[in-house]
Amino acid sequence: MNAPHAPPEAAARSVAPLPPLPAGRRAGLSMAEALLAALAALAANKLRAALTALGIFIGVAAVIVTVAVGAGARQQVLAQIQSLGANLLVVWGANVRLGGVSMGAGQRPNMSWDDAQEIPRQIATVQVAAGTIRQQQQIVAGNQNWSTTVVATDPDYFIAHDWTTQEGRFFTNEEAMSGRKLVLLGATVAENLFGDEDPVGREIRIRATPFEVIGVLGRKGQNPMGQDQDDVVIMPYWTARRSVMGASRAFARAVATISVKVHEGENMGDVEEELRQFFRQRHRVAANEPDTVSIRNLSEIAATRDASARTLSLLLAAVAAVSLLVGGIGVMNIMLVSVTERTREIGLRLAVGARRRDILRQFLLEAVLLALLGGAVGVIVGIGLAHSLAGLAGWPVLIQWDAVALAVTVSALTGLFFGYYPARRAASLDPITALRHE
Repeated sequence: MNAPHAPPEAAARSVAPLPPLPAGRRAGLSMAEALLAALAALAANKLRAALTALGIFIGVAAVIVTVAVGAGARQQVLAQIQSLGANLLVVWGANVRLGGVSMGAGQRPNMSWDDAQEIPRQIATVQVAAGTIRQQQQIVAGNQNWSTTVVATDPDYFIAHDWTTQEGRFFTNEEAMSGRKLVLLGATVAENLFGDEDPVGREIRIRATPFEVIGVLGRKGQNPMGQDQDDVVIMPYWTARRSVMGASRAFARAVATISVKVHEGENMGDVEEELRQFFRQRHRVAANEPDTVSIRNLSEIAATRDASARTLSLLLAAVAAVSLLVGGIGVMNIMLVSVTERTREIGLRLAVGARRRDILRQFLLEAVLLALLGGAVGVIVGIGLAHSLAGLAGWPVLIQWDAVALAVTVSALTGLFFGYYPARRAASLDPITALRHE
């Protein structure tokens, strides 16, 4: 029996014309021919294809932006951790009560410069310990002035906090002990007092006392609490006691904080406990009395921020995954519509000898091409949007090319997964029934 011919109006409704068949060959399609047929089918409905790919585009763009911003945020947190100093513990005075009144943490000096010197001798896991006092002061240089934090300490402080110099040098132990009037400026202070000029060797005044600038500290940026670490002036401890901050006889050797740097690879929790026991013994604290010091692991604070950034990234990634899911459902829906519209075409091809796997292959290719179209546009827009957000928010952005490749792969797999059912349905059509479809 001869296969019935499709009426002219049915042929007009055909979305993709059938490719010509070589002589002496069945109506099966090679992969290249199936790809061309799929492209022709998508080109016949450009607007519908674009709208279908929109869901995939949004999902892929969201994945790229999320990963890029998340990686940048984690890099920023790691930089903040490194700027604080690796393996760093900071000891503060604990809450003090006088006559039943709580004075608050650190309100009354209970640690001394001698405590800081003794810590590395008593605790083998400690590399250095540096006592510090701080005070807000007005700094004057020529006709410029700037209010900043003056930190008085010893050279071990630079080791504890991993400070570097971008110009000049640090002061030595001999200079610190002799009370030399030397200072190092943070980058923020140097810029506001000297602009583009080199401040090394210049003179500044604090409370009318002249100091020689011997160096400019390397930039550290903001710490995890949002404070500018470069807005600082550092001088020797005994210089500050004698010339700037002063001290009563009772607190002549007092320090407000002690920065403790632990040797690499040591357990920070164990060192914390050793420090607590050290101060309990040194301050003669009874077993039933609270600690006289409070110990903070600044790396833990930064790590908490990192965990928060990671959680936010995972949440945004989940939203992006939902977008991909919605886009996949859209692909399935449109492909089912396409199968219905092209039922007569499918029936005709099956009637003249096309294999069912050829029909399956063509419709699968159409679904994958739709998803890849959305994925490709999503990659371009996602990278552009990530850089735009970086510029607006001041965040670093790291484009993860492995994540880009993964997003494109997932978009293709989404088309394959959600396109399989419509393709299978098309391949399963009965030729006679399909040819009778109006």
